[in-house]
Amino acid sequence: MCSRPPPSLAPERKMKKFNIRKVLDGLTAVSSPSSSPQLGAKENELIPETLQSEHFQLCKTVRHGFPYQPSSMAFDPVQKILAIGTQSGALRLFGRPGVECYCQHESGSAVIQLQFLINEGALVSALADDSIHMWNLRQKRPAVLHSLKFNKERITFCHLPFQSKWLYIGSERGNIHIVNVESFTLSGYTIMWNKAIELSSKAHPGPVVHISDNPMDEGKLIIGFESGIVVLWDLKSKRAESRYTYDEAIHSVAWHHEGKQFICSHSDGTLTIWNIKSPVKPIQTITPHGKQPKDGKKPEPCKPILKVEYKTTRAGEPFMIFSGGLSYDTVGRRPCLTVMHGKSTAVLEMDYPIVDFLTLCETPYPNDFQEPYAVVVLLEKDLVVIDLAQNGYPIFENPYPMMIHESPVTSCEYLADCPVDLIPALYSVGSRQKRQGYSKKEWPIGGGNWGLGTQSYPEIIITGHADGSVKFWDASAIMLQVLYKLKTAKVFEKARCKEEKPSTEIVDEDPFAIQLMSWCPESRMLCVAGVSAHVIIYRFSKQEITTEVVQLLEVRLQYELNDIESPDVGGDQTPAPPTPSTCPSPQTTGPQTHPSTSSNSSDGMRDNIPCLKVRSSPLKQSPGYQVELVVQLVWVSGEPPQQISSLAINSCYGLVVFGNSNGLAVVDYLQKTVLLNLGTVELYGSNDPYQRQLRSPRKSRQPSGGLCDINEGSATSEDHCKSPTSDNRDNSFSRSRSSSVTSIDKESREAITSFFFCETYTRKADGGLTPSLWVGTSLGTVLAISLNMPPAGEQRLLQPVIVSPCGTLIRLKGSVLRMAFLDSTGSLLASAFEPWYEPNAPANGEERDKVRKRRPVSVSPSTSQELNENQYAVVCSEKQAKVIALPSQTCVFKHNITETSFVLRADVVQMNAGICLACFCANGHIMTLSLPGLRPLLDVNYLPLTDMRIARTFCFSNLGQALYLTSPTEIQRITYSQEVCENLQEMLGELFTPVETPEAPNRGFFKGLFGGGAQSLDREDLFGETGAGKAARSLAQHIPGPGGIEGMKGAASGIVGDLARARIALDERGQKLGEVEERTAAMMASADSFSKHAHEMMLKCKDKKWYQF
Repeated sequence: MCSRPPPSLAPERKMKKFNIRKVLDGLTAVSSPSSSPQLGAKENELIPETLQSEHFQLCKTVRHGFPYQPSSMAFDPVQKILAIGTQSGALRLFGRPGVECYCQHESGSAVIQLQFLINEGALVSALADDSIHMWNLRQKRPAVLHSLKFNKERITFCHLPFQSKWLYIGSERGNIHIVNVESFTLSGYTIMWNKAIELSSKAHPGPVVHISDNPMDEGKLIIGFESGIVVLWDLKSKRAESRYTYDEAIHSVAWHHEGKQFICSHSDGTLTIWNIKSPVKPIQTITPHGKQPKDGKKPEPCKPILKVEYKTTRAGEPFMIFSGGLSYDTVGRRPCLTVMHGKSTAVLEMDYPIVDFLTLCETPYPNDFQEPYAVVVLLEKDLVVIDLAQNGYPIFENPYPMMIHESPVTSCEYLADCPVDLIPALYSVGSRQKRQGYSKKEWPIGGGNWGLGTQSYPEIIITGHADGSVKFWDASAIMLQVLYKLKTAKVFEKARCKEEKPSTEIVDEDPFAIQLMSWCPESRMLCVAGVSAHVIIYRFSKQEITTEVVQLLEVRLQYELNDIESPDVGGDQTPAPPTPSTCPSPQTTGPQTHPSTSSNSSDGMRDNIPCLKVRSSPLKQSPGYQVELVVQLVWVSGEPPQQISSLAINSCYGLVVFGNSNGLAVVDYLQKTVLLNLGTVELYGSNDPYQRQLRSPRKSRQPSGGLCDINEGSATSEDHCKSPTSDNRDNSFSRSRSSSVTSIDKESREAITSFFFCETYTRKADGGLTPSLWVGTSLGTVLAISLNMPPAGEQRLLQPVIVSPCGTLIRLKGSVLRMAFLDSTGSLLASAFEPWYEPNAPANGEERDKVRKRRPVSVSPSTSQELNENQYAVVCSEKQAKVIALPSQTCVFKHNITETSFVLRADVVQMNAGICLACFCANGHIMTLSLPGLRPLLDVNYLPLTDMRIARTFCFSNLGQALYLTSPTEIQRITYSQEVCENLQEMLGELFTPVETPEAPNRGFFKGLFGGGAQSLDREDLFGETGAGKAARSLAQHIPGPGGIEGMKGAASGIVGDLARARIALDERGQKLGEVEERTAAMMASADSFSKHAHEMMLKCKDKKWYQF
């Protein structure tokens, strides 16, 4: 029971609970006078709290990873920016490595097409809900300027000619509408399908699949209909000039830059090349992957060619690049991109299906030699860029963090403000893992500029994956870069085929999946727990070693108490559990077990067998993380081991502890022994607060699969389906969802859910601090285990560590999630650790002893622990948080976090101005509470728990940083710090940079004299209101975007708002944006080689005369 606060504190406690604002300073000075100088007298003095609600604000910072379910792509060849749209309406923009941006369409509809206004800092998106949107990219956080929603037409294709403000939109009905991208209004000019095909076809030609203007004549538009008809439309005369008919459906069309030929790709795997002057039949028909019969018949049909691009070069043959088109007998062959160049044909196999591809060319002008240099291929789960200029077409090394999902992420840890030497150390070992054979050239997507953020602290993200790999990422300054990858599965024997899979495995797939990770950044010790009830402890070394035999400990950790013989008496007569031995012999792998009733399973009794087999051959270990010890839980009398639900490592004590729904085990990884192996009930000794009905262990194989709710009144909580990628938070999720929590809990096993190593007071009578391990359970109990450590140095390896349970300390509602300790001034006490040293150093122990000095527990010298100073234990469960004064064990603060929901993740974090408790609830709320007073400082309804992935990967870190996996391929980083929110604008990169548009291709003297060059068209006369009239109002509805002037008037002031207002000129200017482009356009219009020479001659003469004068 919590002790009541003294009378002077009672009113303040009440106010703290309901009032978030700053409590009056006068109140904090009041303290109850102590009548006797007892040890815990200081407990009730209030610690002044520096953190206030104004220090907190929640906002998204940056999204990393591959865009989930991509659907479209575009590239600005001048700005060198790549845009990718997704099926959920997301927009991801990429510039040079480190310049990334994420935006979201409000409707959430799939992005079917993207078109850059090249070098204008704007992008048009077309969505599956038949809306088009104009994005302003001239601000760090792009915003929609305008939207246009079509009511009667379904959009199928868009085309925006270079340096034009008129966007062509093709529809499912076969019509073409024209939109002014400046005002986002429809032109009265429309090309109707029946006018386009007239009597050339009796049937409807199908949706528009392609629109583009002739590179040499803007007045001629080519329209591709799905059925196989292509129409060359004369915009001025408003009629079809030619029609080209083929009896196979069309997927795409591409021009030769001279505008005399175009190429179509078809559904039967053929390419047809047409001369615009001869519409009767194609001048060439190719089936690139079809078998050519000898008797001159048509080749066998192939799979559809979904897209083709035709790119010319000055010096050599043109490139023909297409996706699809493989023959139907290539079953099981991977998706391919084919590059035909002259007589050579290269078939490039891809790992995933191709969504889209783009050829990157030297010029943005369609009427010039294209000079292609790379192909960007967007796959369903990857982005590949191919170098066309090098033999063999090597790929560029992708500098973006796009392979987070190489194997599904199953767990996540985030460390902001980590030791400064960590990132260089991980980078140095990780750089040796780089693949070879990449293109030597620089990554071709190089637009934008980095932000000028002042955030200087290092950040590391660790991801655990389904294949057993662990990746370390440098996450400093809102960027993300992989540092090092560890493959934990190397420790085990791998089954070559399904038949060879050991029958002892407890999950159907991904037996090596990482469930939990515990990391000591200062000592660099790493501990991972896998889904097959295994724990691996790693040391960091910069030297390569070969381990002849991998050290292994096997642990029997079972809930094995007999059934009660007479069920009538039920829980009233619970036999006292046996008292555990406090220090089992260090040599045993597990103390003797209690007798149990068990039956044979179908394939014989499995006993003392681990789920996975550790490799017996020598293991070569590269520099980086190297295996120190493997611990495996074993089958006991036919019952499989339960998955591990909690894990902790402490480098100072040399101990690892892990627990599950049966109990816990403490392992000394220096002496390679099991120190303690206890069932949860045994931890209580004879003071078990629960009248438990004891039962036999389960005999069934543990299923893998999705997460299921527990039915009300169900007997056990661990019988619910549990996916191999879930962890202890999944248990809490399903248990707390039940409406009869208490009745189930009394019947269920009590799982170990959290640990904390610290030097503290474990008993009320303690006069000094002693090393201890605090244990939290799923029933809200916190227990302590005292650790009697041998002297450091050689004695540590010879004498046993003595561990003894001290009994229950605290009770809370709900499963215990997090524990932390504060000193008497309210500062956070870090666990003791050992500094890192090179474990494979040649010196015989002398150097090691120098570095293996224990660091004091306290974080700062000002908070050194005197013998009579108290500490505060902070404990957070799924439902509430408590602050307990030590050594008196009185509850000084208590806060009920949630009544209707439950906390999924809680962390005690260091902010610039102090420390706080940060919580993420299943109902989507993110909260922070002050420490030690537990005053609510922030409560934002951020996002509902739509996916167990979010619950499994959400983590808070120091200095207001947090992250979670928002999709299977993307990490979303957020901040809850006001300071970071304010500085975010500076930290974000610039997408748009002022670049001069390249000069237009020179038409040459004779072409200028006799014609034959590019024909221009006054589109304004043709499509403007004066020439074409107004479009029908019912056709489409104009919606001003939040990034437009209308939206800005009502927008809140702030850096983003001011920036958007300043750059809103995009909406107000004419067709050209910026004086640079206007000058360039003027130059292009007047550029003529003869007049240039004359001008130069005149200047020379002029200069000469002036000089002589």
